[in-house]
Amino acid sequence: MHVPPTNPAAPTAPRRRRRSKALGFAALAVSLLMAFPTAQPAFGDETEEVPGGGDLGPNVLVFDPSTPDIQGKVDEIFKKQESAQFGSDRYALMFKPGTYDNINAQIGFYTSIAGLGLNPDDTTFNGDVTVDAGWFDGNATQNFWRSAENLALDPVNGTNRWAVSQAAPFRRMHVKGGLNLAPDGYGWASGGYIADSKIDGQVGPYSQQQWYTRDSSIGSWGNGVWNMTFSGVEGAPAQSFPEPPYTTLGTTPVSREKPFLHLDGADYKVFVPAKRTNARGTSWADGTPEGESIPLDQFYVVKPGATAQTINAAVDQGLHLLFTPGVYHVDEPIEIDRANTVALGLGLATIIPDNGVTAIKVGDVDGVKLAGLLVDAGPVNSSVLVEVGPEGSSGDHSANPTSLQDVFVRIGGAGPGKATTSIVVNSDDTIIDHTWVWRADHGEGVGWETNRADYGVHVKGDDVLATGLFVEHFNKYDVRWSGENGKTIFFQNEKAYDAPNQAAIQNGDIRGYAAYKVDDSVTTHEGWGMGSYCFFNVEPTIRQQHGFQAPVKPGVKFHDLLVVSLGGKGQYDHVVNDTGSPTSGDTTVPSQVVSFP
Repeated sequence: MHVPPTNPAAPTAPRRRRRSKALGFAALAVSLLMAFPTAQPAFGDETEEVPGGGDLGPNVLVFDPSTPDIQGKVDEIFKKQESAQFGSDRYALMFKPGTYDNINAQIGFYTSIAGLGLNPDDTTFNGDVTVDAGWFDGNATQNFWRSAENLALDPVNGTNRWAVSQAAPFRRMHVKGGLNLAPDGYGWASGGYIADSKIDGQVGPYSQQQWYTRDSSIGSWGNGVWNMTFSGVEGAPAQSFPEPPYTTLGTTPVSREKPFLHLDGADYKVFVPAKRTNARGTSWADGTPEGESIPLDQFYVVKPGATAQTINAAVDQGLHLLFTPGVYHVDEPIEIDRANTVALGLGLATIIPDNGVTAIKVGDVDGVKLAGLLVDAGPVNSSVLVEVGPEGSSGDHSANPTSLQDVFVRIGGAGPGKATTSIVVNSDDTIIDHTWVWRADHGEGVGWETNRADYGVHVKGDDVLATGLFVEHFNKYDVRWSGENGKTIFFQNEKAYDAPNQAAIQNGDIRGYAAYKVDDSVTTHEGWGMGSYCFFNVEPTIRQQHGFQAPVKPGVKFHDLLVVSLGGKGQYDHVVNDTGSPTSGDTTVPSQVVSFP
């Protein structure tokens, strides 16, 4: 963001499944092939077994209350990471259950902090976990790529500061006081995301332009700027969009919390929370949450230098994946085609595809969990970076969906990168829970053609739910939705800043590609709390015909849409299709707000 703001449950449609009777025969044939393999490895040609478990590597720092100079070590990491926006270091700060006094853990780029208990209250700081924006002159709009999870905080002055923007989740936290989402001095901020958390006092957004909170409990909420959206939040303000701009759903239709590392005695395990339906409040309010703990020896602990071949061999062998903090280059896709596989990254573990390959491919199977990963496009164009299910996927995963949580994608910024489409979701019932898919507008390797990326997220599967969808700056459609019965709760978007002229974004006879397009063939779709902003700083005379495009059908519904022209750099003619008046002038507040149809 470059312009300061002014401070201050859905019906279920019939399922459309792409199945045939031949599916059962195909499954039988596969079963027979598995039972009677047609070939055996040649003598001496057996694949070496990939070991499970092991240590977590040098960039996972584990503390207990008796560790000397905890503050000094945390400060050392912050000093390295405070302004390292496109650096290569990655860190996870992990705290064993217990009480820690006089701690102020400042969290910089590519740093995750987390407790190792089964519940947040198992690990308590008499102190703070802080994000501020001193490194950027009080502007928090670039405080990306960091996280806090599974801790209880008793803030020193009664209020904890978490001044972040995109890709900075605050999950499974208990704040025994208030939570301030703005930087010191109340400079600009463009966040953010809270889930499965309890804030006893008030959440104060102040200068935050937008925010999404899911399945949590709060004492109260202070204010709203453009778009504040809540689902399943106890204590959330009442529905009142646009004045104040609160979109409030009583429950979240389907959710499953992110897997997390914890200690069971002296043994590391990964807890995998159970799916919740029509959730409200935290998953841990009544004690131990529902789910299962998987011992670490059932994981391949991936460390820098690991190859895609070894990672895939581990999955084939039946292991889950735990990526330790680091940057991983892959020369072939990481393929996860075994049901219920967990692939969890610590410390914003980063995967870069070489030679134009797809970074991650998930099969059309039940219950895969991708979480805590940053996928960075490589210099050779990838047609797709993350693919969930192959083209034509048709399996019914409603009982046990695949989920993407804190899976972030970046095109350029850290260096040259290109990809035609960042994320393609072919599998039905997938949950996309907090993603920031970003074509870079600053950093290295940035330009209209230099980091070309036409499409952000393309959803082709049916019954897909997105909770916390942040997608920005793509050359064409930021989001395209082709599947039936899709739902999005909260969408944040900026159109690409760097379009050189009107012709560069012309879409047939339409001026500009919509930020969020629902295909004409779709009959049922619904969205809540969705905003698109423009800032055409290269050519401020550009007109964007609309922020949203959708077929006019009874089953296609949007609630609380807005478009904003940032500083008058470009304008929208309408909000959705040809509905909504044009934005005009030097607009720094929501220009148009509508529901549709």
